[in-house]
Amino acid sequence: MTVQKRFIAGAICPRCAEMDRIRAWEQHGVRYRECVSCDFFEQLPIEEETPQELETRVNRIRESQARDTLQTVKILDPKKP
Repeated sequence: MTVQKRFIAGAICPRCAEMDRIRAWEQHGVRYRECVSCDFFEQLPIEEETPQELETRVNRIRESQARDTLQTVKILDPKKP
C-alpha cells in the first residue's frame, strides 16, 4: 500500500526556512514530516487522546462560581434616606 504524502501549504521548514517545501504523511500510528529542499525529517507519535484545554482567565472556574451561590440585588432609591 502506497502512503500518500501531502504538502503543507504555508509551512516553513525549521532547518532551511524554505516555504511550501514540507510534506507530511501518517503511517502505522506515526506522523512524519520532511522537507524536499534539505535533509529535515521528523516523526511524531499520533496522540489518540484529545489534549486538555489550557486554563485561562476565561475558562477558569472561580470559587464563587463553584459554590453556585445566589445573591439578591437590592435597588436603592437615592431620594430616600
